[in-house]
Amino acid sequence: MAAICVFCASSRTLDQRWLDLATATGAEIARRGHTLVSGGGCVGMMGALVDGARSAGGRTIGVIPQALVDLEVADLASDELVVTDSMASRKVVMIEKSDAFLTLPGGLGTLDELFEVWTTATLALHRKPMVLVDTDGFYSPLVEWLRNVTAQNFLKPGGFNLLQFADTLPAALDLLESRLT
Repeated sequence: MAAICVFCASSRTLDQRWLDLATATGAEIARRGHTLVSGGGCVGMMGALVDGARSAGGRTIGVIPQALVDLEVADLASDELVVTDSMASRKVVMIEKSDAFLTLPGGLGTLDELFEVWTTATLALHRKPMVLVDTDGFYSPLVEWLRNVTAQNFLKPGGFNLLQFADTLPAALDLLESRLT
């Protein structure tokens, strides 16, 4: 099966519904027989994500920079924990180890990871599917802005279409699986 990388928040101050979404995501990835690739953290949605995957018998790969290991937020229970020297090299390793990408709600770090993987796809550096999970319209303002960027020719329609959108977790995973080659 595939290695699915999930980008999500690591904040410790999130509403329970976001933690529940992350737990369900990890569990569903594992139930479908996929390996979970994460940012290697054990807190916030990222921690809930890996806990969900392991609770369903899934394999987890964490990729984390040494600076975050030093802050004691590393997922030491990962089946494989890759420690990088920087946030930039972390993203490179995550892309290399993954067959597909799923983005859950998150903040700046999540968006940084999403845009890195999307930008490299627009440059044809990889052809891996990417799905943004727009739970409860969380990303709707961003998607509207991206449509406007595309309409004004700052992003080609082909580039815009590389990122797929889904309202629910099952729909997002079905979409990713349908695009895996």
